[in-house]
Amino acid sequence: MGLAWALLFLVLAPDLPDTSGLFHNSINPEVIILARDGSALSRTGGNAKIVAVEELPIHLPQAVLATEDRRFYRHFGMDVIGFARALLANIRAERIVQGGSTITQQLAKNLWLTPERSIIRKLKELMLAIWLEARLEKREILTLYLNRVYLGAGSFGVEAASRRYFGKSARHITLSEAALLAGLLKAPSRYAPTNDLPRARRRAAEVIDNMVEAGFLKERQATAAKRAPARLAKSAVSSGDGNGYFVDWIETQIPLFVGRVDAGLIVETTLDLATQGFAESSLVQTLKRHGKSRAVSQGAVIAFAPDGAVQAMVGGRSYKLSQFNRALQARRQPGSAFKAIVYLAGLEEGLRPNSTYKDAPINIDGWRPKNFDGKYAGKVTIERALAKSINTVAVKVAKRVGPKKIIATARRLGITAPLSADLSLALGTSEVSLFEMSAAYIPLANGGTGVFPYGIARIRTTDGQVLYQRSANSLGRLIESQHVGQMNRMLSAAVTDGTGRRARLKSREVAGKTGTSQDYRDGWFIGYSAD
Repeated sequence: MGLAWALLFLVLAPDLPDTSGLFHNSINPEVIILARDGSALSRTGGNAKIVAVEELPIHLPQAVLATEDRRFYRHFGMDVIGFARALLANIRAERIVQGGSTITQQLAKNLWLTPERSIIRKLKELMLAIWLEARLEKREILTLYLNRVYLGAGSFGVEAASRRYFGKSARHITLSEAALLAGLLKAPSRYAPTNDLPRARRRAAEVIDNMVEAGFLKERQATAAKRAPARLAKSAVSSGDGNGYFVDWIETQIPLFVGRVDAGLIVETTLDLATQGFAESSLVQTLKRHGKSRAVSQGAVIAFAPDGAVQAMVGGRSYKLSQFNRALQARRQPGSAFKAIVYLAGLEEGLRPNSTYKDAPINIDGWRPKNFDGKYAGKVTIERALAKSINTVAVKVAKRVGPKKIIATARRLGITAPLSADLSLALGTSEVSLFEMSAAYIPLANGGTGVFPYGIARIRTTDGQVLYQRSANSLGRLIESQHVGQMNRMLSAAVTDGTGRRARLKSREVAGKTGTSQDYRDGWFIGYSAD
């Protein structure tokens, strides 16, 4: 074993980095997020100083150690016992449920390695961790880790994150606040309190339980901390009401493209301020006019360009009141808006817009789907059935092509949400996000080309070095031109002479589809115009 490590060291030693500036470099570089026209949407970071572990409340490092590396003070950079335990848990679960990396390994990766997954990178990580343990004291390693780790919302390090979320130095945070920060380490974007505070608090409660298991807390202390969960500072949600949802999303995307960068960043995005402003005001005004009478209190809007660029994103009525992004995070039943995928699958299996079915009561193994108005129209074309949102015909088309074909079509169009492999799928009973459902319509709007929805066009350092530049690549043709034309005709009819009549425009042709969930809880409209 010792010989193997010696050989590994000889192979990788020339790549060992310089550690002299670790405690002096900027640990929370400024990140400037720009709209498409160059206007600044957000500025975060800058001027954060390293806070030594001795300066922090004891419950913060304890929360981190209880959650990430309980054997930190007993291993040499690699925890053989912890690695074996994680490996066994992952084998039993048949998926990744535990990580085997120590805090020292995570620090080595954050400081010097790329996010790629490879055996060579893992070996480098192990060697660098052991090398760090030989050169630094444990308190120095923990200090560096706590000041360098990404904690969501554009914040690197506990000091920046504490100021971002709680409006104060990490030196003064409570046990509940420390648990919330430690909980972010598992998935910073998923658990960021600015994205979903209830989820972040649930994760913090898990961290508090970990602290009890590790012997850092008594049960009564844990109970008291759970009863007084962390609260966000008003400054944490001070981003512009509409832009905040988009900015939060972009902050989760940056590390995916450039990883950890010790330099100021300028992020050029696709947000069109005019479209964004119109989307936000339209949502707010619609809720003011009709929300009370229709018992609707929230909504969401997203707008894509034909190449998948996000031009507008409004995740709710007010970002300041709720940072939960309903355009991205909420999964709801799309209802009849999903029928576009059902009929596309039917066209690809040989149906035509003028193919006819009988709109009449049906019984499929005891399931009796009905139309919204309880009436039946007799013999109708599928174009008419889509325009009038006739449920019985959609189910019959789904029965003909089969749920597997419909699911395959949805996956091809970018929908990743779980979908029920039964005929109720035809009525949009499986929950999806507005982001995915809307993006699935993009190939219908752009002539059949598959795209990757995106919000970042370019990332560069403040001194001009380009770190990421989006290329104009696509997924190629996803829908044959014949079927694109047929779907455009059918969806146009849904607007001109169907359930989407309120979306008609005098100046241009519009195609689209409405949707209503089974319990009438949610109403959808997804559409696109000729230009």
